[in-house]
Amino acid sequence: MRFCARHSTGSVAVPELPRAQTSGSLCDAHTPQAGATLHAPFDEGRRSRSGAGTAVSAPGVALREAAPRTLRPVPTSGRPSERVDRDRALFERYRDRRDPGNREVLVERFLPLARQLARRYQRPEEPFDDLFQVACLGLVNAIDRFDPSRDVAFSSYAVPTILGEIKRYFRDRTWSVRVPRDLQELALRVDCKRTELSTDLQRQPSVGELASALGLDEERVLEALEASGAYRATSLSLPRSNDDEAGDTLGDTVSTSEDGFGLAEDRAMLDRLLRTLPPRARDVVRHRFEDDLTQAEIGELIGVSQMQVSRILRQSLSHLRTVAEARSSSGAR
Repeated sequence: MRFCARHSTGSVAVPELPRAQTSGSLCDAHTPQAGATLHAPFDEGRRSRSGAGTAVSAPGVALREAAPRTLRPVPTSGRPSERVDRDRALFERYRDRRDPGNREVLVERFLPLARQLARRYQRPEEPFDDLFQVACLGLVNAIDRFDPSRDVAFSSYAVPTILGEIKRYFRDRTWSVRVPRDLQELALRVDCKRTELSTDLQRQPSVGELASALGLDEERVLEALEASGAYRATSLSLPRSNDDEAGDTLGDTVSTSEDGFGLAEDRAMLDRLLRTLPPRARDVVRHRFEDDLTQAEIGELIGVSQMQVSRILRQSLSHLRTVAEARSSSGAR
């Protein structure tokens, strides 16, 4: 069938549409007067044809559905503003009274913020509990230093403070061997550049390539690479293999038997004993045992005979032995 709409100057033909459930033409059912607006009931336009099972809308209905709908304003609860006001009042009360109870409430209130920032810097080699404790320390410092009279949110002030505390912890506490700060920063630059060049070159870059990419001397790059090895120390008790039955450790591969420690103690004790001898007897003992001279050569040096040198040596050694035994017995007591 064909729909028609009446106009003030005549009739306008509308293209033929599928037949709706209602019988007759749309213009017969709804004939507007001159100057009126063509429309149809909203429910009728959304009905489905029983045979085809598809929804059919009349042109007038389509115009009604395409019109913008008025949205209801969603009521706001006001909870965020109330919470901000409550926090600001708590900060002002803590600033005036410095009550530890108020600070504890503020710490519990912003503890999730510290935990979130600590997780941002979490690493496999660093326990999360340590990072969280450092973040909590930064949170307490931020609470103590915050001025609620300034028109600044506490989170905007606390985030840089907590992050600064975490970065300071990584700089000063995580290095096994303390190195200068500029060398730490250089080691981090070299490590980042080495990772970048390894991806681009598909191999490990050389020292010259690192120096050229960073604009540094090769000596500085080598120094930074050596300093980066001081970040994490390896325990000498670490097993050499993953086998639980293997008893060898890294310490077994680098440790050697050193007898010099015992000799150093003996030399220190002998030096103290020699101070108890007269100068002439001390020189004779040194010439004989340190310079490895014969008794005749010693006699020529000090102007005595060989027999006198032998007598001086015998008396000196007997004196040293007596003093050593006396000191060892008194030390054992």
